[in-house]
Amino acid sequence: MHFQSLKLPISFSFSSPRSGFSQNPRIINRLLLPVSAKYGAPSISNCYIFAPKNRPSSPSLVDGRGEEDRLKSTFVKEVDVVTLGNLCVDIVLNVPKLPPASFEERRTYMEQLAASSPDKIGMVSKWCNMGILGLIIASISSKRFWEAGGNCNMAIAAARLGLHCLTLGHVGNETYGRFLLDVLHDEGIGIIRMDKDADSVASPSASYETLLCWVLVDPFSKHGFCSRADFIKEPAFSWMRKLSGEARMAIKKSKILFCNGYGFDEFSPSLIVSALDHAMELGTSVFFDPGPRGKSLSVGTHEQQMALDRLLRMSDVLLLTSDEAEPLTGIADPVLAGKELLKKGVRTKWVIIKMGPKGSILITMSSISYAPAFKVNVIDTVGCGDSFVAAIAFGFLHDMPTVNTLALANAVGAATAMGCGAGRNVATLESVIKLMKVSDLNEKEHFWNELLENVDTPEILLLSRTRINGSNNQLKHVSLQDVVSELLYKLQTVQERVVTS
Repeated sequence: MHFQSLKLPISFSFSSPRSGFSQNPRIINRLLLPVSAKYGAPSISNCYIFAPKNRPSSPSLVDGRGEEDRLKSTFVKEVDVVTLGNLCVDIVLNVPKLPPASFEERRTYMEQLAASSPDKIGMVSKWCNMGILGLIIASISSKRFWEAGGNCNMAIAAARLGLHCLTLGHVGNETYGRFLLDVLHDEGIGIIRMDKDADSVASPSASYETLLCWVLVDPFSKHGFCSRADFIKEPAFSWMRKLSGEARMAIKKSKILFCNGYGFDEFSPSLIVSALDHAMELGTSVFFDPGPRGKSLSVGTHEQQMALDRLLRMSDVLLLTSDEAEPLTGIADPVLAGKELLKKGVRTKWVIIKMGPKGSILITMSSISYAPAFKVNVIDTVGCGDSFVAAIAFGFLHDMPTVNTLALANAVGAATAMGCGAGRNVATLESVIKLMKVSDLNEKEHFWNELLENVDTPEILLLSRTRINGSNNQLKHVSLQDVVSELLYKLQTVQERVVTS
């Protein structure tokens, strides 16, 4: 259970016979690939062509047909981003008090909330009197308090930036699962079931139900998160042993595979590593955000520690908060922690450290980029990190300068913070453009002076209202005006495509 303050007001996609996917229009059998009304189908000009490298031991080389087989195996990467797992429904409940601290009492509290779902209302919580229970049941029954959560946040934010997105994961066939499918469909996001045979998981067991995250808000605007994954030793979907053929095809067709630490709540470490290995083999870039789970995974089971280590070393892009980087490196300084992760990485190209209102840092082998945050009226920070990742993916795929990428990510995260909640409430393209036009930076010269002092790197790039080269040419101030102009052009191009599609 995690508590923090919250100011909460009460109250992709493609379909083609050559895609290799099932043509079933609904997910009930495995797959849902909507034709997005907002972004249209991807054009071949926006796709990656990937040709797997022949291996010396390949049988095709032995029989002299290597080049012919190589050409036949060349394929088009039609999807921009595919997310791995962490598909859940957030249910926001206003409660008189947050659950008790005791592990067993919290588990009982959560089980009783779950038993009050629309499909099976009936259990009375000992923590609530009947009047309050009635309010809770009314909240649970009203979709006004439901929202798509987890990796849906990243996928929705990315889709609103014009990226073509798929989600891999498991959803049940109950009310919550149908709600999640509808939300993703409306956002133009495809969903692919990771279970090999969807018909075999029609069991009423909780192990096959859509994962719920209860967002509990007390009268003091403190809130806690809990789900059944917090109270079981095995992953929630431990029955899922391997990737389905459809899931493997989705990774093959995608430019980026996004994983986060919460995936370990659902899937076994071996399944997550198999997705990573499959992506690497097929030239799909891997983004990994360990999140708060990184710390517990680093001291978890041997299998969890090995999987975490492999993700940290083999991912192309790592994203962490400064608080999350420290326990994984033993280094408090966010820049030095990022450099340590980069040094240990085998495939790592970017390490990005998120620092909330202080901005963000992007570290490569040859440079360090820093972008201050934008000044906004923060309402709710839930979903900001997921939105930030979506913008990083946009910059990565569009080969944007690192400072531009950070500026966009900060803007998308800030635009999300100005709303209430995640899911369908994450930043819209219009809100990001509006914020970029104002471009009010939260510049704190003393902060970045201390942060970047004595950093040993060939080049330091700093987003600033002014453009002044450092005396030793190591520090370069990148003009905010120039960056905003370039970003607005890109975003308005996406916006025009939406209007004309």
